[in-house]
Amino acid sequence: MKKDFSVGKTDALIIVDVQNDFCHGGALPVPEGDQVIPVLNDYIILFGKANAGVFATRDWHPPNHVSFKTRGGRWSPHCVQNTEGADFHPDLKLPNSATIVSKAMDPLKDAYSGFDGTELATLLRMQSAARVFVGGLATDYCVKHTVLDARKLGFEVVLLSDAIAGINAEPSDAAKAINEMVESGAEQATLADVLDPLGLPPHGDPDAERLGEKPLSKFETKKKARMRPRGPYKKIRTERG
Repeated sequence: MKKDFSVGKTDALIIVDVQNDFCHGGALPVPEGDQVIPVLNDYIILFGKANAGVFATRDWHPPNHVSFKTRGGRWSPHCVQNTEGADFHPDLKLPNSATIVSKAMDPLKDAYSGFDGTELATLLRMQSAARVFVGGLATDYCVKHTVLDARKLGFEVVLLSDAIAGINAEPSDAAKAINEMVESGAEQATLADVLDPLGLPPHGDPDAERLGEKPLSKFETKKKARMRPRGPYKKIRTERG
């Protein structure tokens, strides 16, 4: 049975590591990683309407981080502090009110979860958040560990299946990660399952009204719909990771 999710002030959106190095042209690109960005922007609009918190995690590695191949790790150097690769992707429309959480800053310790060595849990509780909606990159690493830690810490979790993408270093890694998150108690949702707090359609439209703007008239909405190109991110593939 389809479940609808109503976003309120005790909810929070966690956007995981949507940084240049994890997108096309970056040092460690996630396949189809860029496609999550327009969908995440729509979620940002919904959470803004609900006055719910928006959090964005980022890898913020020192140049000599232990996860890098140059230090014997498994990954190419990426998301090094104060480099363009560590910046959030320019198409991600984070609001000024978003809380940025930096992680994996200890050169001697790898950390995938947004909760590992950070104040994310404290910040969420300060905003009275009891449930978190999680999307971003990559499903089989930082998204998975963030979701699992959120569950261990007692938060309800909704995995945004249309706003994640996986590396799949091994076949089906992303699908296995999704199963693991669901088994931990996380629910899954897409934009179609999340109710617009103000009842304004449609929350899947990348040209929909932004925060504080006057809602479009019915005529203007139809005109934009006719002119809008159809991007590939419209396809919801819950196993792409």
